[in-house]
Amino acid sequence: MRVQDKVVVVTGAASGIGRAMALRFAEEGAAGILVADLDEAGAAAVAERIGERALAFRADVSVEDDVRAIVDTAERSLGPIGLFCSNAGIITGHGVEEASDEEWSRTLAVNTLAHVYAARAVIPAMVERGGGYLLNTCSAAGLVSCPGDAPYAVSKAAAISFAEWVAIHYRAKGIGVSVLCPQGVRTGMMREDLLEENLTARAVISSGALLEPEEVAGHVVDGLDAERFYILPHPEVAGFFQMKAGDPDRWLSGMSRFVESLAR
Repeated sequence: MRVQDKVVVVTGAASGIGRAMALRFAEEGAAGILVADLDEAGAAAVAERIGERALAFRADVSVEDDVRAIVDTAERSLGPIGLFCSNAGIITGHGVEEASDEEWSRTLAVNTLAHVYAARAVIPAMVERGGGYLLNTCSAAGLVSCPGDAPYAVSKAAAISFAEWVAIHYRAKGIGVSVLCPQGVRTGMMREDLLEENLTARAVISSGALLEPEEVAGHVVDGLDAERFYILPHPEVAGFFQMKAGDPDRWLSGMSRFVESLAR
């Protein structure tokens, strides 16, 4: 999957990983890029930097009508979508006792259901055209949990499971799927955690290097080129995942001790 001459949609593209991906896709020769975000001014700034190939669009990806509007606008103004990147995401920083029902609902809507809405909106036309590609930002938290943030861990794990389902059922119809699963990245979300000095931030800092969004975008381009399902900018995540799969009980015990050490 090469983005050259493709129309690409990136959600959550006003900042962080989404912004870095949109700019990198422009460098790679994308024919058109729809920059979608709730932050309309931020999306417009990214689109302006890219130039006439880009279009900014304000959308709330937790609302299915908004996601359909993203797709309709992109296909009407830029052309058939070749790559849809469901990148928008949110955190809570709360555990099972602190997270409210509203936080659970909002997090699942943005981090999981938005991927479902995107797939519903783009897959039929992609299949009819003979192919297309979905890139879903799911986080290492979806593979190996997330100390301190229960809604985030659960929603990201569900997002990976959904992506697997799509890959299983639509690969033979020409639909490619990748999940982007970075660990610590210097984004606005990460800065919020660091400022609060919460358990999630301490866990991320203790687990590996913090990458710049531009580094992650480079891994995305390489992963798409190889059409890898798991795109892992932090190689240690693969090792963590293998430990979990190889001996789940030992992994759970180790994670429990890790969380206890962070809480001291």
